[in-house]
Amino acid sequence: MFFWRLQQTAAGDTPNLIPSVLIDKPAPAFALKPLYPGQPSFATTDLKGRVTLVNFFASWCLPCRAEHPVLRLVQGHGIALVGIAYKDKPDDAQGLLAELGNPYTRVAADADGRTGIDFGVSGVPETYLIDKNGIIRRKVAGPLTEDVLKNDILPLAEKLQ
Repeated sequence: MFFWRLQQTAAGDTPNLIPSVLIDKPAPAFALKPLYPGQPSFATTDLKGRVTLVNFFASWCLPCRAEHPVLRLVQGHGIALVGIAYKDKPDDAQGLLAELGNPYTRVAADADGRTGIDFGVSGVPETYLIDKNGIIRRKVAGPLTEDVLKNDILPLAEKLQ
């Protein structure tokens, strides 16, 4: 099994691109409060009109810290990057973004994890590419890598624009 998995990875199979029952289906209905007071809220309707990369993260998540520099590479590609602080205290999530920098165009809070459950989040970080019609086109479970971003997510996002 180990050698088979190694061959699949070498052949271009990417284990963190996990199939989801939500692929090619509308994003679930949600309405989240902003992480920062005074900022706009984030809801399903905000997914219409622009290709969006939705990233569920948490301050307590070590892989989220490892993924953070890769998120900065999304800037300048014409897609919105939205962060959703998953089951996190607002002060802790804000502290993480103050420490590492805020790559997101908007940040919302999913304090009780309900929106994450509706999306099918099994653990953070998880990232969803959503087209301008609000349809989920790709799911990445685990940290988003530079390779997956450049060779899968960004090319697909450009086709969807």
